[in-house]
Amino acid sequence: METKQRMMSLIRMVHGLIENPDIEKHRQSQDLVGEFLGHTKELSFREVDLDGMYAEWVSVNRAHVHKQVILHCHGGGYSTGSSIYARTLTTKLAMATNMEVLSFDYRLAPEHPAPAALEDALKVWDYLMLIGYGARDIILTGDSAGGNLALTLVLKLKEQNRLLPRGLVLMSPWTDLTSSGESFQEKKELDPVLSEAYIDKMVQAYAGDRDLTDPYISPLFGDFTGFPPTYIQVGTNEILYSDSLRLKQRMREAGVTVRMDAFEGMWHVFQMSPFKTAYEAMDKCVDFIISELMRF
Repeated sequence: METKQRMMSLIRMVHGLIENPDIEKHRQSQDLVGEFLGHTKELSFREVDLDGMYAEWVSVNRAHVHKQVILHCHGGGYSTGSSIYARTLTTKLAMATNMEVLSFDYRLAPEHPAPAALEDALKVWDYLMLIGYGARDIILTGDSAGGNLALTLVLKLKEQNRLLPRGLVLMSPWTDLTSSGESFQEKKELDPVLSEAYIDKMVQAYAGDRDLTDPYISPLFGDFTGFPPTYIQVGTNEILYSDSLRLKQRMREAGVTVRMDAFEGMWHVFQMSPFKTAYEAMDKCVDFIISELMRF
């Protein structure tokens, strides 16, 4: 019980629920968590400077796949988080899939509200095209706000009549910034990580006075016709549970191949935690990724 309580305290800190009036210090504390949980001698981290934007490649120190790549969008409510923070997930993805993973430090709110993050995601996509990857070589992943960013990136690529990634893997995606899902009320006493107050604060910082039903703010309201196969994971105790459930329904209505696993009693982006259920969930992500790469 004591170990679980310590873990939950760490998770709350990672997701921003331990109040810190200095947002820069809070972002630094997340990086420390990422360095601690993502540290292993089995992996290498290679920095890339994309016109002033930090990005990093994560790869295993053994023979690994080079033809395909995972592009990961980190979470943090669009106001915190980084590639270093994302190592809680990118290291697991790299080790489990034997693929290289690229994550990037998109500009954060409130200093840089929407659409700054989407503009930066497009920059990273163009970088991958420039160095020789094709759209079908890329699996796009994202957690929380990063799931939102992954979805809006695909919506933008589709709008520009560009080729789309081979598949999407979304962990507790934040899809509806209007907070209109039933779980916002039904799960608010169960969710050990997120609160309505925290989400409202992140919405204001990122979206400001913009229309929250704009698909580039709340991708739940977008047109998913033609989207690549998508795999969604969510915890049943999340106030964002409806964001995943409704996304699955909307995608199915649009004819998208989509699968969702809801993990009983789990919290927001539980996959970053070092315990059995998190690793089982990551195995399911890998099963999806490998199955998509094997498709013609």
